Amino acid sequence: MIKLDVLNLLEKNGKTKYWLYKQLGMSYQNFNKMVNNETKSIRYENIETLCLLLECTPNDLFIITED
Repeated sequence: MIKLDVLNLLEKNGKTKYWLYKQLGMSYQNFNKMVNNETKSIRYENIETLCLLLECTPNDLFIITED
């Protein structure tokens, strides 16, 4: 299973979940589902924005787990 690893990247960059929420401009409900891996899809534009904000690549955003 592929999971979004945003919370770990935020911690490494010294940023908060609230900071990211404000930067993305999404509804809190959609944002919370995305960072808690409760959604089935993420828009390319959100992936790009996450990469720019967290100064990482898409490869850094995702981890693969064996669930």
